[in-house]
Amino acid sequence: MSGHQRADARRNYTRILAVAEEEVAAHGAGASLEQIARIAGVGSATVRRHFPTRRALLEAVSRKRIEALCVRAQELTGRDDSRSALLEWLSDVVAYCVSARGLAASLAYDSAGADPAHENACSAALEEAAGPLLRRAVRDGAVAADVTVADLITLVVGIALATEHHPDPAARADRLFRLTVAGLSPQT
Repeated sequence: MSGHQRADARRNYTRILAVAEEEVAAHGAGASLEQIARIAGVGSATVRRHFPTRRALLEAVSRKRIEALCVRAQELTGRDDSRSALLEWLSDVVAYCVSARGLAASLAYDSAGADPAHENACSAALEEAAGPLLRRAVRDGAVAADVTVADLITLVVGIALATEHHPDPAARADRLFRLTVAGLSPQT
């Protein structure tokens, strides 16, 4: 590939990603790839060359938010109260998923049996960043020993997807998250 072609490919990638960010924000994870190609002024084959799957596109759109959540996990890891640190981080993940359409779908573990080389990069990054937060909470006896970060992400994704079309998704998601944390038993 010549330098000129590479520069064109980079420009196309940047333009497609900018359009994809707007379309996903407007239409959610189901945003039309054909529409993205049309607005970006490229063919759908060009979109597919840069983003072979919808998941690859959603991961690229979500990357900045994922990085921010990873940084947030690292900031909270040093907190004294390991349970509240973990819950604060999860609450941030819920809020991000609700406000950023497409993020929950990019975190969903729906590739059962898929090629592990194409594992979910967004979830993998969050699992690595939140691992120390969860391990401290488990060590302090604040969280059950068999809970995994994958469990927690799956719960958050479920809540975000379930509340997507609610009139006040943020409030509904927050309520469901708090209910999840408290459990169904009456508080004594």
